[in-house]
Amino acid sequence: GLFVTDYFTRTPRKLSPFRSFASIELFHFHIPEDTVIAVWNLITFKEQGGTFGDQCPDRSITVYFRSGAPSVINPLHTHFPRDTAVPGSFALTLTWTLPNRTTGVFNVTSPLPGDWFLAAHLPKDEGKISVKGLYEECQYLFQPQLIVQRLVNIAVLYPGHITEQSMAPHNRSCLYKVFVPSYTSRVLVEVLRCRGAEGCPLWLRVRAKAPPLHNSTTLDCREHTPCQLAQDLPFWQHWYYVLVEKHPGVPGTVSFQVTVQLTDCSRPSLARPPFLPSSASMNMPHSFGSAGGLALGDSPPPTSPNDTKHPVPIPVTSHTGERCWPVRPTLRNELDTFSVHFYIFFGPNVSVPPDRPAVFVINLLPVLDSGGVLNLELRLNVSSLCGENVTVFGCLNHEVPLTSGDNTSVTCETESLAGFLLSVNATASLSRLRIPYPQTGSWYLSLRSLCATEHGFEPCTNVTAEVYLRAYLSPCINDCGIYGQCKLLRTNNYLYAACECKAGWNGWGCTDNAEAFSYGFQLLSTLLLCLSNVMFVPPVAIAVRSHYLLEAAVYIFTMFFSTFYHACDQPGIVVFCIMEYDVLQFCDFLGSLMSVWVTVIAMARLQPVVKQASVLYLLGAMLLSMALQMDRHGLWNLLGPSLFALGIMAVAWTARTIRRRHCYPPTWKRWAFYLCPGALIAAAAVLLYAFVETEENYFYIHSIWHLLIAGSVGFLLPPRAKPSRRLGPLPRRKGCGYQLCVNEQEELGLVDPAVASINSICTS
Repeated sequence: GLFVTDYFTRTPRKLSPFRSFASIELFHFHIPEDTVIAVWNLITFKEQGGTFGDQCPDRSITVYFRSGAPSVINPLHTHFPRDTAVPGSFALTLTWTLPNRTTGVFNVTSPLPGDWFLAAHLPKDEGKISVKGLYEECQYLFQPQLIVQRLVNIAVLYPGHITEQSMAPHNRSCLYKVFVPSYTSRVLVEVLRCRGAEGCPLWLRVRAKAPPLHNSTTLDCREHTPCQLAQDLPFWQHWYYVLVEKHPGVPGTVSFQVTVQLTDCSRPSLARPPFLPSSASMNMPHSFGSAGGLALGDSPPPTSPNDTKHPVPIPVTSHTGERCWPVRPTLRNELDTFSVHFYIFFGPNVSVPPDRPAVFVINLLPVLDSGGVLNLELRLNVSSLCGENVTVFGCLNHEVPLTSGDNTSVTCETESLAGFLLSVNATASLSRLRIPYPQTGSWYLSLRSLCATEHGFEPCTNVTAEVYLRAYLSPCINDCGIYGQCKLLRTNNYLYAACECKAGWNGWGCTDNAEAFSYGFQLLSTLLLCLSNVMFVPPVAIAVRSHYLLEAAVYIFTMFFSTFYHACDQPGIVVFCIMEYDVLQFCDFLGSLMSVWVTVIAMARLQPVVKQASVLYLLGAMLLSMALQMDRHGLWNLLGPSLFALGIMAVAWTARTIRRRHCYPPTWKRWAFYLCPGALIAAAAVLLYAFVETEENYFYIHSIWHLLIAGSVGFLLPPRAKPSRRLGPLPRRKGCGYQLCVNEQEELGLVDPAVASINSICTS
């Protein structure tokens, strides 16, 4: 056949260490129909500071693949919430082959068509809290590329018609497809009049949705006469692919006929009519391929030697298992994103008769509904059982209802069909089922009532059970509980939701408490972070005693908002917020930086030199507010104003040193007992904040940071100079002129004015 190759690529994205599904990178692809092979080229490379990260350590990268919906992954091996179904997925770990680049390849032969999702992440790390901009971080970028090869013009088989085919010696196989409409209970594929050099050296393979594989349903026509392959309970509204493959080493040409019969379960005594129906009667799409140029709804073409179609007799059979029951639709009510309720007409109470099942359909929209959680709840009305030992079984299956004729069967799975089982009875009257990231399409729920006896379950007599049925779509499982937050995430045009847990809780619903913080630990961490701000009381007292009232006001502001910000910033349940979180965070950051600013400006002692030194305080407040609004966690946006204040202090001290011709401050006691200890304490606080703080030790390392910063302010704040008691009142000169008074005692930065007796020098 003719192959067409398509290429798809995605923009590289930075990968993050895994903490929850909210930290993964999700990629969305679409594989077209009739694809015979899909190849994912997985490119990973390192970057550091805008260049290749040759010095970055090798970290393994895990990639997950799933068709129809995102993968439900659990790399930390946490516990899932109760009544949660976990669908499977493929996983691949990439190893590094070059210092800064690696490439992996993932091949899928005959992939299922439709949406495919890739999820990638780095291993979990220690959770170090790094200061943004302090050093160049190693970045691991991941870019998937998809190459698909698909067949075009696959021959279409029409139910009830024969297709003749001759397989040349150089050909090994012939591929066909047939569309299976709704209410089909059986697909029968048969090879007729097979003629070859060694009898009928053919393999017959059938598969739904995609071309068959080596492990698909297979029949050897040499060993089975007639060569018939049946598929019970086929998927509705999907293509079925038929592969007729020749045995290896068979010489010559092999000729055969192939036909397909579909059994309508709504009329079990009838098969699909032998004439070509219209697209409306078969519920077939209008563009679905071709069979020798035949369009759907046209008349069959004239017969030809190699491709002949004509009616064949269809045996009329009646199988109990081929009977299907009416499917009751549900009403879709969209409340919000991933918040959809499915209402049953004349519900929500459902009557389950003893002689037949009650079948309902839940339609999930493509792409839109696969990023949430499908929830199903059954509640039995015990009073409706009339004292009988009745159990109501529910089977939830994707794309086809399970309509088995065996009423005593309590399984929801067959060889080709998987489903989920729910049951309610008088002792356990409530049953729930949660499916995270469900596949889109039609989900069918079949309810049956059976009575328990000594010989197992048997059909009930004259007992109609009443069941309360609730089906809805939610963003997360139980809204992630009290120890998690449900986040709505987006990758390109695809939306999905995931839980982000806190306080040591883990899992898809934040219900795994293996590493959870106890209430006492949460209370202790909150008290440490809040009460450590009491260390600002001594600097406030020193500032008030030294008449630094503006500085004291800033310290009080910092102490107040730091206390209540950390009371609101706790991950657990010990939380107390007096304002919005963003307001408290802004005020805490502003107060901390303003404390540094006013302390350094006070150390500069600019009042005798600059008469309007208060302008610098206002300028600092405006600059810091602007920097915090630009980037609250940026290093240089926060460090820049602090370095500017230190520069002002350095210039002021240098000017005094040059004018006085000796070091300023002049006393060694000031350096030894105040400036050096204060600078060392402040440096230790900065080092702890920048290099030691992690998520695990945050509560006590950050509390030590509060203590050290407040303690350094108490050491660095300069004393207010007192006027000398031996200085008398200066005589006031009459007439025009001015006086310039220089208090050298203040310039020397002396703690005690009694240390030296220096008179004020006034000039005019």
